[in-house]
Amino acid sequence: MAIRSVADIGVMACLTALVALSVVHPADSGANESSAETSRTVLVTGANRGLGLEFARQYAEAGWHVIGTARKPEQAGELKGLGARVAQLDVADQDSVNRLAAELAGQPIDMLINNAGIFPRVGTIEEIDFDDYNRTLAVNTVGPVRVTRALLPNLRQGQLKIIAGLSSNLGSIAKNERGNFYGYRESKAALNMFTKTLAAELGPEGFICVVLTPGWVQTDMGGPNAPLQPADSISGMKAVLDKLTPADNGSFWSYDGSQMPW
Repeated sequence: MAIRSVADIGVMACLTALVALSVVHPADSGANESSAETSRTVLVTGANRGLGLEFARQYAEAGWHVIGTARKPEQAGELKGLGARVAQLDVADQDSVNRLAAELAGQPIDMLINNAGIFPRVGTIEEIDFDDYNRTLAVNTVGPVRVTRALLPNLRQGQLKIIAGLSSNLGSIAKNERGNFYGYRESKAALNMFTKTLAAELGPEGFICVVLTPGWVQTDMGGPNAPLQPADSISGMKAVLDKLTPADNGSFWSYDGSQMPW
C-alpha cells in the first residue's frame, strides 16, 4: 500500500507503536510478577537433613532462592539436588560464621530460619554432662545469635525481614510440667527470649521475629516413634510464616497455626 502523505506516515507510526505496546507490555508485566516471586531468598541453617532439608525443599518448590548451610557441604547431596546454594557453616564457630557473612556480602536475604540444633537426651539433673550442656547452649542458643548478627546487613537489604527460630514445646516454661531434657529445654527457652528481645529492637525497622515449634517429628532428632512426618510439620510452619504480619512480631507459634505460651 502506497503512503500518500506525511499524515499517513504519522498514522502508521502511531499504529505500529500501539501494536508494540499491546504485545510487549503484558509479557513484561508477567515477567515482572514472576521475577518478584522468584526473587525471594531464604537462608536455612542445618539444611542438609531433617527439618532443615524439608524447609529447603518446600521453599525451593515454591520458587524461592534457597541458601542452605551445612557443616559438611560435601555430604549435602540431597540439598544440592534441590538446586539450593550450599554454604559451609558451623553455627558454634565464630570463624565459620564470619566466612559465611563474607561469602554472602551484598546478598539480600528475605527470611532467615535458624534451624540448626542438637538434642542431648538428659533425664535427671544427676545425668547432666556439662560438656554436652555447654555444647547444647552453644549450638541452640548462641549459634542463632551469632548467625543473626552476622547476617543482619543481608536481612536489612531483604524485603520481608523475617527472622524465625526453631524452638520446641520443651522450650515453653508454661508447659513444663514433667521436667527432664536438661540443657535442651534451657537452650530453647533462651532462644525464645533472644528472639523476643530481637523483636523489640528490630520491630521499628519492619522486622518480624518469631519462634516456632515443629511438634514431635520423625527425624534423627525426633526418632521413629514421633507422630508427625517432616513434610506435614514444615508445611504447617511454612503456612504460619506465609501469613505473618508486623502485628505478629515477637510471637511463638506451633506448626498447627496456634500460638504457644511462653
